[in-house]
Amino acid sequence: MNITKTDTTYDTLHKEFKERIDKLKKLPQMDRKHSIEEIIEENGFSRRDFMKWAGAITAMLSLPSTFTPLMAEAVKVADRLPIIWLHMAECTGCTESLLRSANPSIDSLIFNHVSLEYQETLMTASGWQAEENLENAIEKYKGRYILMVEGGIPSADTEHYLTIGGHGHTGKESAHHASEHAAAIFAIGTCSAFGGVQAAAPNPSNAVALSEITSKPVINVPGCPPSEKNIVGTLMHYLLYGTLPALDVYNRPKWAYRLRIHDLCERRGHFDAGEFVEQFGDEGAKDGFCLYKVGCKGPYTFNNCSKQKFNQGTSWPVQAGFGCIGCSEPNFWDTMGTVNEPLSNKLYHTTFGGLGADATADRIGLSLLTATAVGIAAHAAISAYKNPKE
Repeated sequence: MNITKTDTTYDTLHKEFKERIDKLKKLPQMDRKHSIEEIIEENGFSRRDFMKWAGAITAMLSLPSTFTPLMAEAVKVADRLPIIWLHMAECTGCTESLLRSANPSIDSLIFNHVSLEYQETLMTASGWQAEENLENAIEKYKGRYILMVEGGIPSADTEHYLTIGGHGHTGKESAHHASEHAAAIFAIGTCSAFGGVQAAAPNPSNAVALSEITSKPVINVPGCPPSEKNIVGTLMHYLLYGTLPALDVYNRPKWAYRLRIHDLCERRGHFDAGEFVEQFGDEGAKDGFCLYKVGCKGPYTFNNCSKQKFNQGTSWPVQAGFGCIGCSEPNFWDTMGTVNEPLSNKLYHTTFGGLGADATADRIGLSLLTATAVGIAAHAAISAYKNPKE
């Protein structure tokens, strides 16, 4: 059979990306003195370093390597998209994760240079000037700006527990107002995505997720904190596509949260072999055995921590010898139980009424062969359960 059609899905996508980048290039550059490329070079990164970073982001978004030059071009126009970043009830850890590394990464440099119209941690304005800046940004870029919100949001009769500025606006009022005019909304960190520790029992402030404050679509980028790659990757996805990414049932981008920690863990081989750390400091711990029995929640947690890692790709908790605490899952503070103990046979809300990943991990000691079989079945079942939203 002769195939004469040369256009493919990727060809069409490449053309659409290029058109969108060309369109963004026509928008005014916020900082006319310095380009993002110049900022990166001034901080000691070569063109080669930059292209390697662009290639990594391209692969992370599941695009072919031929898109790498296009990704590099997209980064150069990232400062054309105005961003409003609101802080609600939180510890500022998500901002710290992105911007406060000892040696700035390309991710943090890019985010430092994008058009951050409002970000309380970084800006010099305070008081009435800060409030005026926020209102001016919302009005000036109405329908164009990206809203990023960090932190849980007190609601109901305790909404006033978070009151901001001289006009006494509550966090809920500010978040709702900013959401109404945003082109895209990102909930950065588990507190904003799911309520986080602020919403843990007994939740005295009635803290809720951002998605409960607005009726508009919210992209959740959970983690306590999320990696800088997941934050910047979500921004770059929107910059290229101009639309929301494919999401799982918890509105997390599938390119980052499609697989479990357990699936990607470097200690997975020890789990399959029935080799566990029984207590911290034992011989198993020294040999890098599986951390499930000392509380690792990797079998229940969807994230890409082992691939992206933290501190500029240096390490992540499991590599450092401490189990995953499930921080990118809804209600993890309440449902994951005691940090240093396994969930054991506690009924957990996974597929088949709790007989999902937990059945795999809890019953490993009964039969290695049986547990391995259950692990395969649980993986398939949970993957099926986490269908993307249409």
